[in-house]
Amino acid sequence: MSSEKTIPSAALALGAAGVIPFLACTAGLAAGFAVPGIGGGARLSQALIVYGVAILSFLGGVRWGIAMGYESEAAQRRDFVIAVIPALIGWGAALLAPGAALWTLCVAFILLGLMDYGLYCRDVAAEWYGRLRLGLSAAVAVLLGVAAAAA
Repeated sequence: MSSEKTIPSAALALGAAGVIPFLACTAGLAAGFAVPGIGGGARLSQALIVYGVAILSFLGGVRWGIAMGYESEAAQRRDFVIAVIPALIGWGAALLAPGAALWTLCVAFILLGLMDYGLYCRDVAAEWYGRLRLGLSAAVAVLLGVAAAAA
């Protein structure tokens, strides 16, 4: 798997598009603006938290799907457990005050990005997936950190 180095254009484009809500809400929060159809301040924080939880859950699902292909039952069980943790952390974050929720999501994206890069290092995912996850996670973590500071 690790020989696959080129990020497929669809994965890159869709991954980048997935950063747009993080960027729009963070920009609105940092600048003190309202986003049409959403609002400003607390509504932008709420939209950012909800989207962050959804994406963490999605990424957990990706990891679950990868684990389904493992031959080792012990490795499969381990990664099934790991796959559920992002959704649980996201849910817990959603129960916190906005600033704390955004910082929690920021840390969760950093850790999950590193763990997903580890899938490439363990040779269970393509190199491009590891690089894509690191890049997207870094972008999202920076945006969430800025949003948390502005919340």
